[in-house]
Amino acid sequence: MVTKADETFNIPIWNKVMLTKEEAAAYSHIGINKLEELLKIPNCPFVLYVGKKKLIKRAEFERYLLENIEI
Repeated sequence: MVTKADETFNIPIWNKVMLTKEEAAAYSHIGINKLEELLKIPNCPFVLYVGKKKLIKRAEFERYLLENIEI
């Protein structure tokens, strides 16, 4: 039996505003270690801190990847 608490929202990654590191890695084919390195850059344009958790702003992340030829 499925209850309301068991239901999950299956939102496609390309429709999400924020991504986890794992989602961003799968979406971009960039490893989690490299993403962690990018997120540590001062004034990183696509990181959002929620407490200790780091989320990735999808649109800004896409823009960053399109504007750079090497990471």
